[in-house]
Amino acid sequence: MIDPETTDVEMTAAEPKPGGFDPALRRLAIVVVLGAIMTILDTTITNVAVNTLGRAFGTSLSTIQWVLTGYTLALSMSIPLSGWAIARFGAKTMWITSLLLFIGGSVLCGLAWDVTSLVGFRLLQGFGAGMIMPIGQTMLARAAGPDRMGRVMSVVSIPAMLAPVLGPVVGGLILDHLSWRWMFYVNVPFCLIAVVAAIRLLPADAIRDRGSRLDVLGLLLLSPGLGALVYGTSEVGQGVALTDARVLAGVLGGVALVAAYLVHAARKGRAALVDTRLLRNRNFAAVNGVLFAYVGALFALMALVPLYFQVVVGDTPLKSGLMMAPLGLGAMVTMPFSGRLTDRISPRLLVFCSLPVVLLGMLGLTQVDADTGRVPLIALMFAIGLGHGMMMPAAMGSSYRTLDRSEISSATTTVNVGMRVASSFGVAALLVLLQRNVEQELPGVRGSVAAVAEAGPPARVASLLSAAFTHTFWWALVIAAVALVPAALMQGRARPAPGRRPAEEAAGTVHSGH
Repeated sequence: MIDPETTDVEMTAAEPKPGGFDPALRRLAIVVVLGAIMTILDTTITNVAVNTLGRAFGTSLSTIQWVLTGYTLALSMSIPLSGWAIARFGAKTMWITSLLLFIGGSVLCGLAWDVTSLVGFRLLQGFGAGMIMPIGQTMLARAAGPDRMGRVMSVVSIPAMLAPVLGPVVGGLILDHLSWRWMFYVNVPFCLIAVVAAIRLLPADAIRDRGSRLDVLGLLLLSPGLGALVYGTSEVGQGVALTDARVLAGVLGGVALVAAYLVHAARKGRAALVDTRLLRNRNFAAVNGVLFAYVGALFALMALVPLYFQVVVGDTPLKSGLMMAPLGLGAMVTMPFSGRLTDRISPRLLVFCSLPVVLLGMLGLTQVDADTGRVPLIALMFAIGLGHGMMMPAAMGSSYRTLDRSEISSATTTVNVGMRVASSFGVAALLVLLQRNVEQELPGVRGSVAAVAEAGPPARVASLLSAAFTHTFWWALVIAAVALVPAALMQGRARPAPGRRPAEEAAGTVHSGH
């Protein structure tokens, strides 16, 4: 904690106001959504362009896959920097800087002349994108305070819900009518609007620690560790065997680096890149446990469902992507109510009410077969979306309730790192299980699931493949259900933990670490 008499720290932040969304908070929410939506959309918009890019550059699909993987890697590696960058340079400054990096990377991607340059520019684009969401969450959490945390977290969740719905659709429309380069150029006008809005609407940085030092050793351990984990798990997700050298090197190397970072952070304390001591807070640790299990299962489901429609039903990537729309629509229905309820009643109660809805929807997916019509599947995805829209704002909002305002930036980084790792592990684990289930149902198949999809299976094979998917859906259900265990440890009522000051009372106090 910084001494009040420290002269190199600006501490003139206005205290958060209780009640509804005042004009200042409303403007901040608009800016955050404008900036975040395109960066999250970019994680899915290129998914439908793998074949197109492969043909455009005359290269293999395994090579062009790095257009997707490189972006995710850079995004994951830059997240840990966000806490220190906010403390050192200020949230507004870093928000605008990150957006400009993303815009520059987008323009360069559109101008790419070969696959090497495209992958390189995607790394720049992903590096800027990785800090945007944590910085946006930090700004909103600081401005809102505990009384409005649920509502602002429902705002943060909007881009995450729109990405799986709009990404494949926008990507498909661009590829049908324009050059692939417009998948990247389309980011520019939207993000420029976000930059202008940030300059005009956001207040000047009032919390800045000019003496904050970067934890260089922590950065050298954590960022490459996360990158290696994401790389290893993404290789598994693309059908590479678990015993492959790339997978083993990525996963084992990543685990070793992250473990080394945890030892380093324990010694470094609040000066660490990410203050892991926050996990000693029972509520914060419980929420991270909930999010790790839940996000891992949900992201895996979001990868499996479109694949189900491509492999079993025979849909195009665009059409299969549209089947994710009911999930997003369901979440949009309940998310506004969840935010308000989270601020009034127990977040733990909301989690225990909403998570079973998601589990029931997943249970329904375990009962489908090749003859199941689209209407029941749409209804199941909509039901999952209804539960998800209640679940995420309640969990995210609860994560900050027992923390000082000075701990918000580090807490946001911790939450985002955990969710990024969870999504990578969840997708990889369930795709491995799917591949094994496919091989059990079809012993003659030893290729990837994608190869089966390209073969266009007849009705009998479609039925067997459907069984492989439903067996895998069971695992998604089990992983999501695990979230109920840490949920029981979450805070029951909206009050700070004993001996801690609410965020409002800590306004103006900044964290000297990172």
